[in-house]
Amino acid sequence: MAGRDDNRDIRGDVRGQIREFLSTRRARISPGQAGLPAHGGDRRRVPGLRRDEVAVLAGISSEYYIRLERGNATGVSDSVIEGIAQALQLDEAERAHLLDLIGAAATARPPRRRPTPQRVRSTVQRVLDSMSGTPAFVLNGRLDILTANQLGFALFSPACAGPARPPSIPRFIFLDPHAGGFFRDWDKVANDTVALLRAEAGRNPYDRALSDLIGELSTCSDQFRVRWAAHHVRIHTTGVKLLHHPVVGDLELAFESFALAADPSQSLLTYTAEPGSPSQAALSLLARWAASTTTPNSHASTHRNDSTNGRKTGSTTQDMTCAADPPPGPATPDENPAVSPGCLLLIPAGASHSGGRPLQLTVAGGRTTIMTTVT
Repeated sequence: MAGRDDNRDIRGDVRGQIREFLSTRRARISPGQAGLPAHGGDRRRVPGLRRDEVAVLAGISSEYYIRLERGNATGVSDSVIEGIAQALQLDEAERAHLLDLIGAAATARPPRRRPTPQRVRSTVQRVLDSMSGTPAFVLNGRLDILTANQLGFALFSPACAGPARPPSIPRFIFLDPHAGGFFRDWDKVANDTVALLRAEAGRNPYDRALSDLIGELSTCSDQFRVRWAAHHVRIHTTGVKLLHHPVVGDLELAFESFALAADPSQSLLTYTAEPGSPSQAALSLLARWAASTTTPNSHASTHRNDSTNGRKTGSTTQDMTCAADPPPGPATPDENPAVSPGCLLLIPAGASHSGGRPLQLTVAGGRTTIMTTVT
């Protein structure tokens, strides 16, 4: 009985997501943009299109569209979905998201269960390790870093500095105050991250760990909560990231994301710099730094456990705590990533940080300065 109740709750949540997604999509389109006369002028009671106007554009009855927007997705045909997608001017990511939501609402599924730990195949790890000059990662749909190569861990060392395994990119972005200094385009990164999580929630509404993550971020971060309510979704497989690394400074890196066909929930993410650019020189310096220092990560510890609401590190579970939202934009010079106790940070010769001052590292609750040079 409990399993059936849980199943109904999830399907009810999906129906709510259909309602909110469709209503936010039609609110952004004016009658003029849709090629309709604007009846009522300033007296219109709703922003954007009314439900009956969407129905006219989609070629269906108003009653049918209203029933669908309320989440009753049983028996909806592909032609009806296509008509609604055209009426609301949905892009590729939004069409896919609507299909996912309608499929989830109309299909009986087993209740949510705690996921088993995700494993990265050894052949995939060997591929990552062979890319010695390219930061490379394997992510899951929740944007956990399941594993990476040496340069990948070095590049995202601020995001991997905490004890939680696997490291969570969304938690770093919204709950760690250092994220605003690491991502130079923090607002764009935050928007893209929420859009990716929203799309993943449509694909996998029964993912308990994803629901826990969204609940935690919604509780702890106003920045996340506002973005989540917008219901934006995005296909985000290529682009440019602007980073500020605490060791090598500013980086402008192109990224590519590749789905791993044998592991549908996993993707391979790579970063590259323009040949001959300052970013390539900084990336080469970072590679030398990574080869000469002990990092706070290892292949075994990184993807041994799946993240949950109580984030696991080995056999220890930490209670969820809320941190202040990171301020968008560069961090102040004194802000530096915390490093797990027992980790050594090396700064290569010629590298500068915070105007040449040594990094201040938080180790075992105290302030310790560690600096050395690598020739």
